[in-house]
Amino acid sequence: MQIPKSVTHVLMKQVTELKCGSMIISCAFNHQLSDAYSMSMFLVAWAKHARLEKMSNLPSFRPSILNPRHPPHYEASLDNLYVPMITSLPPPSSFEEPMGSRIYHIRAESIEHIQSEASTKQTKRSKFLSFTAYVWKLLADGGNDVGNNISRMGVVVNGRRFLTEVNEKSSSSFENHYGNVLSVPYGVAANSDLKAMALHEVANRVHGFVSKTTNEEHFRGLIDWIELHRPAQPVPRIYFGHEKSEGRDVVITSGHSLPINDMDFGWGKPEFGSYHLPWSSRTGYIITMPSATGNGDWVVCMHLNDKEFDVIERMAPNVFIPLSISSLV
Repeated sequence: MQIPKSVTHVLMKQVTELKCGSMIISCAFNHQLSDAYSMSMFLVAWAKHARLEKMSNLPSFRPSILNPRHPPHYEASLDNLYVPMITSLPPPSSFEEPMGSRIYHIRAESIEHIQSEASTKQTKRSKFLSFTAYVWKLLADGGNDVGNNISRMGVVVNGRRFLTEVNEKSSSSFENHYGNVLSVPYGVAANSDLKAMALHEVANRVHGFVSKTTNEEHFRGLIDWIELHRPAQPVPRIYFGHEKSEGRDVVITSGHSLPINDMDFGWGKPEFGSYHLPWSSRTGYIITMPSATGNGDWVVCMHLNDKEFDVIERMAPNVFIPLSISSLV
């Protein structure tokens, strides 16, 4: 099955009927106009409409709620996170390691164990933050790099819950906003330091750089940054990747807004659902999603190079289990 490609279209859909009678519904959307959270809202609304049910949460299509301030202003730290696409594209890289995609099944008990190792008596980290720290440390522990080679870990942050409005009648506008409301902060660390750290210390490092963006001022500043750099498109700096000699970059995003069990088009609940990113960057990309089984298991889609896949499967084979039919039932 070929996934539909969307370059200039807002949305493309494809339905593939299998010989067994099952169907695969694939959608491709323009990321400049909508993020995965928005796409999830669309898929749930589409499924409800197919079942002749009324939508409970109507999407908001008001771009004015993301208008820049007057005068626009932002903190200098945003210049370290974003670059204007028109003027700052880097030259072709000598980074020639091929990238590939694989999907893994992670059991709920493995996720809970990682969370317990990443937490302390004083601070309980979220499962997603704990997993991010685990992957960052795992790749550093298993690498053969010597010296002070560094690595960067980025996290995609949904800004909807950090933005507010004065008008109480529009209190749900940000929660249901259809568009792209994301930021991608990242941290930098020497691999030797990550190897020496306990997992909860790496989790503290992740929390440190993520927490700088989990506030309204950061996202208001990002809106103003975009306004002041028009017509250039904002691109997260970590998406550009770096030369091999400068270490590796990986970005992790949570796809747990994907409500798989709500995507019933009238034929029953789906057996499997996943995001897929047609990634062309040198930066690694990982998406975590809930399993359709609803038992707390995760499905994780990874786009990494062969060396990184070797580290993951060699050092944590009991955590990262290649997805199979048995994982879906």
